[in-house]
Amino acid sequence: MRIGMVNYINTAPIHEIWKSRQHDESWQMVEEHPATLNMMLAAGEIDLGFVSSHEYGIRPDQYEILDDLSISAHGPVGSVFLFSTIKPEMLSGLRVLLSVQSKTSVCLVKIALEKFFNVSPVYFEDEVRKARKIGADGVLAIGDDALRLKIEGSYQYCLDLGELWRRYTSLPFVFAVCAVRSEFALAHPELVDAVHKELIICRDKGLDSLNEICRLAAPRIPMEVDVCYNYLSGIEFNLGPLKQKALQQFYTYLFEFNEARKQCLPLKIRKVEE
Repeated sequence: MRIGMVNYINTAPIHEIWKSRQHDESWQMVEEHPATLNMMLAAGEIDLGFVSSHEYGIRPDQYEILDDLSISAHGPVGSVFLFSTIKPEMLSGLRVLLSVQSKTSVCLVKIALEKFFNVSPVYFEDEVRKARKIGADGVLAIGDDALRLKIEGSYQYCLDLGELWRRYTSLPFVFAVCAVRSEFALAHPELVDAVHKELIICRDKGLDSLNEICRLAAPRIPMEVDVCYNYLSGIEFNLGPLKQKALQQFYTYLFEFNEARKQCLPLKIRKVEE
């Protein structure tokens, strides 16, 4: 069983508890950026894991979504930002650098700019750390890169895309889901259920001990422990009916951008067998 885990601190409440618990030796944890985990799950190099919501949208026939697990936010997420030198509403025709680490966030920033603000920038992909050097007018940064840029404060404008999504849709936003390859779930249902239950246990224990989690995670940025606590307090890890509705709304936008397949609706949610 190869399990993909996003290697940003936004998964620390789950990941740190997972590392502290005993598991079957055959359960292999693979830590990577979201984009890499997307490719690995699609290629069958991992069997289950946290992947961008976009990944499910383009390959829904290959996956099932594990119930009650996500990386999401109901409002500001604190680590998915559009940084810019001018107001985002004025970026038409200007260069916006897109992080290559998450297709979901790339699609979200395009929805924000083109659908919500009615502007058409010139997009290009590169490493976030190169944005200033190559003269980008805006930069999409996610995860730990976004946290560092926010702390540095080197851009005049900083738009939280989770907050913007809620403003225009009144819904939370689901950045990542925990998906399992359908063929693996069919062949190993009891194993998938066992890992599913363990991830939920880790999440619940992690949220109950968030202060300690922050003391472990904050030095990775680096950031103050209280700042880390405020950040992780805004991240949610469940996938209730409202989150599922938000996913459906996101995929509806993606259909317009030719970035999702109609077969992704209705969502295939895999519940834990009791």
